[in-house]
Amino acid sequence: MNRQSAVWAAVADTLLVALFVVIGRRSHAEGLDLGGLWQTAWPFLAALLIGWLVSLAWRRPLAVWPSGVVIWAMTLVGGMLLRTVSGQGTQLAFVLVAAGTLALFLLGWRAAVALVARWRSPRAAS
Repeated sequence: MNRQSAVWAAVADTLLVALFVVIGRRSHAEGLDLGGLWQTAWPFLAALLIGWLVSLAWRRPLAVWPSGVVIWAMTLVGGMLLRTVSGQGTQLAFVLVAAGTLALFLLGWRAAVALVARWRSPRAAS
């Protein structure tokens, strides 16, 4: 995989985590001021970075497994742990919604790319 793919994948993941934060804050009628957005986002963005490092995702940034799954798991678990140590809430309902939303976002686009690549690949002659 080339460097450009890794950069685009990292940008996509970062934007999708930011979108997750914006959606969450809007759904709870919380403000979208930069301070509030940052307070909510930083644990997940830091955990996303850790996920990229742990998975060595730059080697296969578009792969659902293992890159996407490790990134998703680290973003979820690491984000919740960082929220906990920073005094932010981690109620079970939030963890479940975050798990589903982050899976949809971080795994979903990778799965879509894999499906398109499979669809576009030439089929072997019968």
